[in-house]
Amino acid sequence: MSDIKKVVLAYSGGLDTSVIVKWLQESYQCEVVTFTADLGQGEEVEPARAKAKAMGIKEIYIEDLREEFVRDFVFPMFRANTIYEGEYLLGTSIARPLIAKRLVEIAEETGADAISHGATGKGNDQVRFELGAYALTPGIQVIAPWREWDLTSRETLMAYAEKHQIPVDFSKAGKKSPYSMDANLLHISYEGGILEDPWAEAEEDMWRWSVSPEAAPDQPTYIELTYEKGDIVAIDGEPLAAHAVLEKLNKLGGANGIGRLDIVENRYVGMKSRGAYETPGGTIMMRAHRAIESITLDREVAHLKDSIMPKYAELIYNGYWWSPERKMLQTMIDESQEVVNGVVRVKLYKGNVTVVGRKSDQTLFDDKIATFEDDAGAYDQKDAAGFIKLNALRLRIAANKGRKLK
Repeated sequence: MSDIKKVVLAYSGGLDTSVIVKWLQESYQCEVVTFTADLGQGEEVEPARAKAKAMGIKEIYIEDLREEFVRDFVFPMFRANTIYEGEYLLGTSIARPLIAKRLVEIAEETGADAISHGATGKGNDQVRFELGAYALTPGIQVIAPWREWDLTSRETLMAYAEKHQIPVDFSKAGKKSPYSMDANLLHISYEGGILEDPWAEAEEDMWRWSVSPEAAPDQPTYIELTYEKGDIVAIDGEPLAAHAVLEKLNKLGGANGIGRLDIVENRYVGMKSRGAYETPGGTIMMRAHRAIESITLDREVAHLKDSIMPKYAELIYNGYWWSPERKMLQTMIDESQEVVNGVVRVKLYKGNVTVVGRKSDQTLFDDKIATFEDDAGAYDQKDAAGFIKLNALRLRIAANKGRKLK
């Protein structure tokens, strides 16, 4: 990589990526372009500009990507009811393809030779960033400092920052945070510290977005979510942009103790990792979306969607958003959502999301057929006898041939 003259760095303004700026300048003798994405992480991104300027950065990109993030990444994922390993709503995973996309776009705009990121060599994010970058720009070069340098701990990073007068908030840096955190509009994640012991319970003061279910209000909150083609377009009748939908659901869910999760997951690189997540808005979205699908989707379509969902979730978790197989699955999923229109009413109460109503002009629920009362001949119950005998035919033949099921 001796020919590298300019690098685009995914820059948060924190300790790690601030050290990376200086390290790139020293190690590669190259110009650095910084890119900071506002994905709704809840913290100011503008301070990153001042820090970058202080290190001599001339090209600084700070972009509000909240709407694109939710509209083009979060919503398409939720149309599939996507959950990884039965629990994880993929809050970190789904942000990486957008960041990778902008990294290579900015590299092209600025004439950069390479991109760089602050993901470690142990995690999934390195894979997600780089698979996305290579899929979109096959010839791009990638610099991953954590796989190259000898700065192996937080203490060595801080010493490097002090030595090179890197602008880091040492009043905060001096107090070691017990957790490694990542946030965007969909979730906030926590790893490290006490969480490295799978038996230890997370401390209550770790959680940032939600109250505990025990401390949640004693009165439930009811909301109505309006769907068009599988996406929420209004809350309580108020039309909202995609990112505003998720912002409001996060506030409502967090206030009612919704969205906490504590899991041990299987990373793509091979190790197991314990993480805690807060996904209040996403938890509401998942429950409500399945409710609107329950009355609008054909049975076989719904079951087929459920059967491909684990593969779709695995693709996103492992970093294959920008892949032909994910695109193929997305086309199928989106086609199914043409009829997913209507309103879902949910009750939020002490950590629980309960669906209490659903309606749609395209409902397949027919009360004349489903009723336990007189159906006026809409359904002939005698038909069930032949249906059952035909479906039992292969079982009866096998039993008559002496094949016992024990």
